[in-house]
Amino acid sequence: MQKVPNETILRLRDVLSRTGLTRSMAYALIKEAHFPKPVSLGPRAVGWLESEIDGWIAARVHVSRSSV
Repeated sequence: MQKVPNETILRLRDVLSRTGLTRSMAYALIKEAHFPKPVSLGPRAVGWLESEIDGWIAARVHVSRSSV
């Protein structure tokens, strides 16, 4: 098993709040491999690694700022 040091798992509500995405847009981006995949927490629960969400946000800011 891969060790992840002090990593926080965010639930969907938190991910949507941080990114400004809708649920359907987040899952569409996952399907297109443009958004981090969720981590399975159980049979009916998923979450996202906070570091991956923060990285995605940083990448979006970089792309936005560099294309101007």
